[in-house]
Amino acid sequence: MMGVSGSGKSVIGAAFARALGVDFVEGDDCHTAANVERMSSGIPLTDEDRAEWLRLLAARIRKARDSGTGLVVSCSALKRSYRDILRGAASELRFIFLRGPRGLLAERVASRRGHYMPASLLDSQLATLEEPSPDEQAWVCDMRESPEDIVAALVARASA
Repeated sequence: MMGVSGSGKSVIGAAFARALGVDFVEGDDCHTAANVERMSSGIPLTDEDRAEWLRLLAARIRKARDSGTGLVVSCSALKRSYRDILRGAASELRFIFLRGPRGLLAERVASRRGHYMPASLLDSQLATLEEPSPDEQAWVCDMRESPEDIVAALVARASA
């Protein structure tokens, strides 16, 4: 489950995992303390900052692949190079991109409570975002739809 902050990765990812009967990994919980501190302070992460986090998520994906179990992971995966690191753990990995308008993203981020990612970093994420190209075969969802409708469509697509 990929997208910028406020796109619904956690809500939709957790619901999709429940619907499939597989584990869900909340990518935000896997950041290092240093990364959380940087983001809490309004400092955008660099590629170097994200490297350890991406390796950790890739290891979790690889473990699921090796054990033959399904897994849903929430991860911004803003750049293709980040997605390539994750894809290296399981070539069959499917990215689901939650796309939406900046206004709605900003509204959602501003209304969140108890999350370390400040609204001030949204524009940085949008500037960094490289939407998946057609050869990545990502499933693209409109985050303006309800989480229930998105999950139902994803379950139908995964079952096809």
